[in-house]
Amino acid sequence: MSNSIDTKIISKLAEILDKNRLTGLNYEDETCKISLVREGGSNMAPVYTPVASPIAAPTAAVSEEPAGEEADYSNNPNVVKSPMVGVVYLSSNPNSPAYVKVGDNVSEGDTVCLIEAMKTFNPVKAHKSGKVTKILVETGDPIEYGTPLVVIE
Repeated sequence: MSNSIDTKIISKLAEILDKNRLTGLNYEDETCKISLVREGGSNMAPVYTPVASPIAAPTAAVSEEPAGEEADYSNNPNVVKSPMVGVVYLSSNPNSPAYVKVGDNVSEGDTVCLIEAMKTFNPVKAHKSGKVTKILVETGDPIEYGTPLVVIE
């Protein structure tokens, strides 16, 4: 069996990378891991890694850069975490105000940000009511499943 991948996925990931001027982007599903990295100028080097099984692919190994920040909030019940891999947006468009700011009071179910995954914008909702005390991401940040986004106390 060959380890083939739909080139449309790589093209869409490269488009997200360019559109948001990111230096790198990781994507993972049950069959593969893809890492796009911008080297110096505009060159991108896609890296395709087949995955034997979902159990054999721990998500912590995908990105080690924000590990220190994630460790601080990984078990905090006040943190809204990313439900998926994608790119985070704090407002619906560049000319709109952010969904939430530090100091805002939110109700359970209020939208706190959007995550773009494969050209679909998915709202991320507050899991509880309270006051926003920290926003841990910035618009355009690539994020993974479980990335801490917002602290509500």
